[in-house]
Amino acid sequence: MKRQAEVVVIGGGVIGTSIAHHLARAGVRDVVLVERDELAAGSTSKAAGGVRAQFSDVLNVQLGARSLEAFGRFEEDTGYDIGLHRVGYLFLLSTAEQVASFEAGVRLQNSLGVPSRLIDPAEAGRLSPLIDTEGLLAAAYSPDDGHCTPEAVVHGYASAARAHGATILRHTDVTGIETCGDTISAVLTTLGRIDTDTVICAAGAWSKAIGAMVGVDLPVQPLRRQIAVTEPVPGLPSTLPMTIDFTTSLYFHTEGPGLLVGMSDPDERPGFATDTHDRWIPRLAEAMRRRAPGLLDLRRTGGWAGLYENTPDHNALIGEASSLSRFLYATGFSGHGFLQAPAVGEVIRDLYLGRVPFVDVSPLSAGRFAADAPRPEDNLV
Repeated sequence: MKRQAEVVVIGGGVIGTSIAHHLARAGVRDVVLVERDELAAGSTSKAAGGVRAQFSDVLNVQLGARSLEAFGRFEEDTGYDIGLHRVGYLFLLSTAEQVASFEAGVRLQNSLGVPSRLIDPAEAGRLSPLIDTEGLLAAAYSPDDGHCTPEAVVHGYASAARAHGATILRHTDVTGIETCGDTISAVLTTLGRIDTDTVICAAGAWSKAIGAMVGVDLPVQPLRRQIAVTEPVPGLPSTLPMTIDFTTSLYFHTEGPGLLVGMSDPDERPGFATDTHDRWIPRLAEAMRRRAPGLLDLRRTGGWAGLYENTPDHNALIGEASSLSRFLYATGFSGHGFLQAPAVGEVIRDLYLGRVPFVDVSPLSAGRFAADAPRPEDNLV
């Protein structure tokens, strides 16, 4: 048990381990990461694993593109194979409004070096042969996107962080944060007190409670999302892109010899429940019937539920509190945390060290809501 730290990172998911890795690799001594369960046990292990830079918000494009570069060299940097499949993301578009929105998105992405493009329904069908193209007007595709294994990324970052001197405490709850005036003095845990003047909140869906310990409002709300896994699919192409029907949010990508399938459920209500249920299946089946009818014949062999960490505008909270010295946060990614984690680790490292990050994240400050300056993201899944 460490009794003193330069920095305490709260949360052992992909954001927390990325931050710990980047800090330790930069030479920050006595980095301590505190996780109440096993590493990746929260939202990260339940993620679909998609990685992309196809967003409507310039900051999300930049964070996604920077992270794609890092995922591409992850094994070289850490020694961990993360099962990266650069098969692309394919957004299926069925309305004129969607096409116009994605046209604007593609122009933005191209201006930032992302090779996305709009394609016709016929090409979309060739790329993703499980879909029915009837009613499609167009699709948006970027070959650099894809998917990989979230747990492998977490353990790669954790291993590299330890190799550079970081300490990781598992099965350790944070019970409080002590302050002296406007300065942090310690983090209280179930293993004891850790003296520190810096805390970084990367607690995902549980971040609101951590912020409340020091009077910082982190408007993060948990919402259950479910995923199903299918039996093997004969003849499934290895190049099948992550395919998303933007109208219904139905998505699928390869998972071993079968498919991983997911979809949002508008009937879900905020909360921390992660048990699975079948109430979403009729809506899922209807979306399949409309856009990928072949999926209806596949047997489910597994599945799970996890938590999105939503903010009011479905964009992340990244920054440092203005009311308290050295309380930093990276949370509320609303489904985009895994894919942005490498870049976010860089950004938080630089904010801690007083460097200028590669991208200005000040518009993602948690204070934007009090200032009536939300920053909505259109390309939500």
